[in-house]
Amino acid sequence: MEKTPEKVWNNCLKFIQDNISEQNYETWFQPIRPIKLKQNILTVEVPSKFFYEWLEENYIDLIKATIRKELGSDGKLLYNIIVNNNNSQSISLPSTNRKINQNPEHYLPSGAVEKKFKNPFIIPGLKKVQINSQLNINYNFENFIEGSCNRLARSAGFAVAQKPAGTSFNPLLIYGGVGLGKTHLAHAIGIMAKETHPEKTVLYVSAEKFTQQFIESIRNNTTNDFSHFYQMIDILIIDDVQFFSSKEKTQDVFFHIFNHLHQNNKQIILTSDRAPVDLTGMEQRLLSRFKWGLSADLQQPDLETRIAILKKKIQIDGIDITNDVIEYLAYSITTNIRELEGALISLLAQASLNKKEISISLAREMIDRFVKNTTREVSIDYIQKVVCDYFELSIDTLKSKTRKRNIVQARQLAMYFSKQLTKSSLANIGARCGGKDHATVLHACKTVNNLVDTDKDFRLYVQELEKKFTLP
Repeated sequence: MEKTPEKVWNNCLKFIQDNISEQNYETWFQPIRPIKLKQNILTVEVPSKFFYEWLEENYIDLIKATIRKELGSDGKLLYNIIVNNNNSQSISLPSTNRKINQNPEHYLPSGAVEKKFKNPFIIPGLKKVQINSQLNINYNFENFIEGSCNRLARSAGFAVAQKPAGTSFNPLLIYGGVGLGKTHLAHAIGIMAKETHPEKTVLYVSAEKFTQQFIESIRNNTTNDFSHFYQMIDILIIDDVQFFSSKEKTQDVFFHIFNHLHQNNKQIILTSDRAPVDLTGMEQRLLSRFKWGLSADLQQPDLETRIAILKKKIQIDGIDITNDVIEYLAYSITTNIRELEGALISLLAQASLNKKEISISLAREMIDRFVKNTTREVSIDYIQKVVCDYFELSIDTLKSKTRKRNIVQARQLAMYFSKQLTKSSLANIGARCGGKDHATVLHACKTVNNLVDTDKDFRLYVQELEKKFTLP
């Protein structure tokens, strides 16, 4: 009997259904549609990139076993991911099998081998030491959105990746608050450097991991091997160097490793949650070396960057979300890219698992329930955006000095709702609404209240706008 995509996939589903819960089966496997069988390669269609990644992360072993059972040891699975309902993108299994982690093999002196040279990352005692770069391929330049908040750091990182130790940015110190993309950028530099210079050994390690390995080497009396290992690296990336604070012995060993690498024209990349001048508990000789190259900061993303980040994430995941929802998320979460992306993932999960439509209402509910440190308070920027959309005005027009009646009323409504829905001072509200003073804001609020009592059309404006700001 000739095999068809439908028959093969139906047999796979029978096996899968016996090995997972009914709810998970209905949620993650019933929506999958078989579309093609060529030789031993089965192609199936999934609704989104988010859907695909969930399957890969949670059911990869089960899927592989099932495919091999039906199609033999050479059996493979291809995903066809729906993008914008009309376009499709084919992704092979496994999608993350890029060889960016493969560094050149290092030959060690026979004496080191006899002493069972200790590689902190792999089992020691081998003549050839294959060093895993510890890079995450999802953190690359392609999905690192450039904006005014990170342009300097990204440009410097790109230059370093193209010419490791060939620029004046050595070391390159990237600093900024939590969730602003330091780790992402550090990985991106390492990935591009590895792709551009495959002959070089790249290593990413957190400062905490480095410290733990050093403590372990003291315990095992292998500190020399520890230092020699790190001195072999061509491009060393240390994440969160502020962790070295008050750890004198760790700072001392890193100081010597740093000197060796720098003197031998090796590239050093560091990240920190604060500027070098604000790093406390650090030896001055180490701090001075941090300042040898370039210190580039990552700032809080502006609105345009936040929207671009969300749209890029949605594009990668192949999910259709309206601009209203995207803008609501961007206006609601202003300080932290990690929290912004987490909010989007929570929204997608809520919609997928509960089979709900992705809407402003669901976004508001999700932000209130799942996003840490996010309050119900809306921002002045968001209020201005909603008012401008309602009256079909631009933000610049709203903030202008024009005295046209319709624009003045829109401006007054923006001030009124800003006072009602935020904790901002009158002076701050006025400044954000075209450089007005607090007296103008008070006058605007009084005018709105009077017009609500006397003007039916204006009352309708207020009621409809209130609905847009009120949780359902």
